[in-house]
Amino acid sequence: MIVKLICHTPEPDRVAAAAARLCYSPIGAQALLEKMSDAEAAKLVAKLVATGHLSTVEHVSFTFAIEGVSRVLTHQLVRHRIASYSQQSQRYVKEHDFEYIVPPSVANNPVAVAKFEALMDNIRKSYDELVAMGVHQEDARYCLANATETKIVVTMNARALHNFFALRCCNRAHWEIRRLANKMLLEVQKVAPELFKKAGPTCVTANYCSEGNLSCGRLAAMKSDA
Repeated sequence: MIVKLICHTPEPDRVAAAAARLCYSPIGAQALLEKMSDAEAAKLVAKLVATGHLSTVEHVSFTFAIEGVSRVLTHQLVRHRIASYSQQSQRYVKEHDFEYIVPPSVANNPVAVAKFEALMDNIRKSYDELVAMGVHQEDARYCLANATETKIVVTMNARALHNFFALRCCNRAHWEIRRLANKMLLEVQKVAPELFKKAGPTCVTANYCSEGNLSCGRLAAMKSDA
């Protein structure tokens, strides 16, 4: 899995802070940016995140290039609606030599690996045969597996990312999208440390678990260690 932050709003912490201060200021955002120190911006952003006043952080966006993930993952990813997506098309891109993602539970079982790889080989052969028969790849793709590797560009604002991290960094999230979320979180923390200092699963950021009886037990373990 490859996750790269390829573009983002310049000075994201400062932009979010200036947007927040504008709500209570007679001067404009540009003047506020020029007058605000980095320390003042950091303090204000920390307060915004701590109190949940996140509407102003919607002005800050981040764009990721993601590769080496499955269609299983992207089907889950696009459920996060406050975002923009551009995904590699199986209609226009031929998949004769498609790569595929092997789940850990399969990879750790030699018998399962053999069955999984044999199925992928059969799918690849069937795809090739259909195309050779004159079936366009837009229809031949119907036989492809959810494991098929894909690439996608994703843009989210900071508020949407906080929600994404709360849900998908959770131990109860599917392993592949959890791995993606953790990689994305590391990327944004490099460029917007204050905005995402407290981002992550709610057991870590807000001391509660939204999973109820399905909790992984992490919160209880954290409390017992405290």
